[in-house]
Amino acid sequence: MKQKIDRILKTEYEEVVRVWESSVRATHHFLKEEDIEYFKPLILNTYLDAVELRCMRNDENNILGFLGAAEQNLEMLFIDPEHRGKRIGKSLLDHAMENLNVTKVDVNEQAVGFYQHCGFEVIGRSELDSSGKPYPILHMALKK
Repeated sequence: MKQKIDRILKTEYEEVVRVWESSVRATHHFLKEEDIEYFKPLILNTYLDAVELRCMRNDENNILGFLGAAEQNLEMLFIDPEHRGKRIGKSLLDHAMENLNVTKVDVNEQAVGFYQHCGFEVIGRSELDSSGKPYPILHMALKK
């Protein structure tokens, strides 16, 4: 199966949100159902427009995973659960670092291992996420 990194069209936002939701349900077990329902319209109507989006597509042009970056920050990286463990996240992150100048990321504590493996280090911690919810966030930057 051939894969390619590509831009995301606004008409594909519903598919992106589907990937986001399935990824979150498979990996973010700490989130409550009301949190998922809270974030879903924000992602669709606000967050996706605020970032530079890229995705990994398969031969049928389906989105397997996506990222969003803004001002050297990786703001989002989500992989369809059926395609986890196939280096899609690593390929997208490498693309973001090389082409979108990403050097920083804020992550939930559960994701720290992936980013450390990719060359990031923890430089700070916040008890609350950016929405003020009680989910600790680690601030990471590329090791110099």
